Amino acid sequence: MKSIENLSDSLVDEYYITIGANVKKIRESKQITQLQLSQALNFKSVGLVSQAELYLNKQHFNIKHLVYISYILDCNIECFFTGTSALVY
Repeated sequence: MKSIENLSDSLVDEYYITIGANVKKIRESKQITQLQLSQALNFKSVGLVSQAELYLNKQHFNIKHLVYISYILDCNIECFFTGTSALVY
C-alpha cells in the first residue's frame, strides 16, 4: 500500500490546472460565458468560475461543482480529466 507522504503537492496542482482548463475549453466550445455558467450554478458572481478555470490563488472546482458543470455543459464528467496524469502510479 502506498502512502500519500510520497505524493507531491505539484501533482495535485497539475490536476486542478488541467481540470480548470478543460472546463474552460468545453464551456467556450458550447459558447457559454463565465457569467452564464456562474448563474446556472446559482453563484452570485463569476469569481469562483473565473479563478478555478485558471487555478488562481489555488481556487478549484470540487466534485459537486464538476457534477453540476457536466450537467450544465451536457458533457461527461470524465472530459474534465482528459490530459491528467494516469490515475495509477
